[in-house]
Amino acid sequence: MAEALLVNRTRFTSSLKNELMKDFNRLAEETRIPKSRLIDEAIEDLLKKYEKRMAE
Repeated sequence: MAEALLVNRTRFTSSLKNELMKDFNRLAEETRIPKSRLIDEAIEDLLKKYEKRMAE
C-alpha cells in the first residue's frame, strides 16, 4: 500500500500522557474536528505563548 503524499503537512511522531488520550479522543469525536487540526490549534497556541521568549 502506497503512503499518502502530504503536500501541506509534515508527518511527525509523538506521544501523549495516557490520561490525556480519553479526553482528546472524546473532544475530536464530539466536535467532529480531526485530531490533526486540534493538534495544529494547540501548537499555534503554544507558539503564541512562548513567542516573546523565542524573540529574545
